[in-house]
Amino acid sequence: MDAGLGRKEIFQRLSDIGENPEELTGIVVTHEHTDHISGLVSIARYFQRQNRPLPLYLSRLTAPSIDWGEFTPAVEHFQAGSRFVIGDIEVDTFTIPHDAIDPVGVALRADGVKAGIVTDLGYLPDSIKVHLRGTDVLLLESNHDLDMLKVGPYPWSVKQRVMGRKGHLSNDVACDFIKRDLDTTVSTLILGHLSENNNHPEIVRLMATQALHGRTLFTKLVIANARKPSEAFVY
Repeated sequence: MDAGLGRKEIFQRLSDIGENPEELTGIVVTHEHTDHISGLVSIARYFQRQNRPLPLYLSRLTAPSIDWGEFTPAVEHFQAGSRFVIGDIEVDTFTIPHDAIDPVGVALRADGVKAGIVTDLGYLPDSIKVHLRGTDVLLLESNHDLDMLKVGPYPWSVKQRVMGRKGHLSNDVACDFIKRDLDTTVSTLILGHLSENNNHPEIVRLMATQALHGRTLFTKLVIANARKPSEAFVY
């Protein structure tokens, strides 16, 4: 899912959890913003040099927005909202509200387990909540603390973008979802895409813990750190 780190870093992280990066069978891209594709071209070129083109799954509108340089990658186009299969993994895509060309969230199914990945969105419409029903593992954005953002270093125009309906989820919105709509099937909730300037992991942890306890849910809570890998979640 996405390739926001450099190729060497991604390969090392895969190796660290016992996965051989040479055995990658595809990359699904949610949208074209740099923090989601910075290693994509490098990885694609690496496999191209090995004469083993790696399938890259991008929406029909997202693919043309990426600068591929002087080579033609093995792009598999999909329509946002469609379902496709990679190996034994069923991939459901759904449109999310973000200021990208054609951003999508993803639900993955394999061996009776469903994982949802929803980051980079300004709010949570009912359509997304439907797609997240029955999820076992959920990665959800909890990007910023509103008070920290308002007094933080960003220009006002950027603050407005982040807070807008095509920006990023605040801690408050993420926790409101937990209180009202988090499915009881979710056994592991990962809150991620935290802003380094406008949020703090312990604020996120405290607010989310209170939201879970308010529903007497004993969901495992993990706060993702962009600078180091999380544990591996095995089902």
